[in-house]
Amino acid sequence: MATFTSSLPDDLLENLSKMAKELKMPKNRIIEKALQLYLDELNKAQYIKSFKRASQDKEVMAMAEEGIADYFRMLQEYDEK
Repeated sequence: MATFTSSLPDDLLENLSKMAKELKMPKNRIIEKALQLYLDELNKAQYIKSFKRASQDKEVMAMAEEGIADYFRMLQEYDEK
């Protein structure tokens, strides 16, 4: 595991210290969990943005609609068996 050094605003560090004591958890573990959650949210936001962009692309929408029609046909064939 790599070491990372950073500065934090005093009030944030104070809140972090209080929470670490309350949870009986090391500060670095809280920071690690918080950063992972934040990065996951950023990834979700990028994913949503790409879907919004794709929804404006006529070729992508046509492919998606064709795929849905094929899927629906496959479901109907499955039900008939």
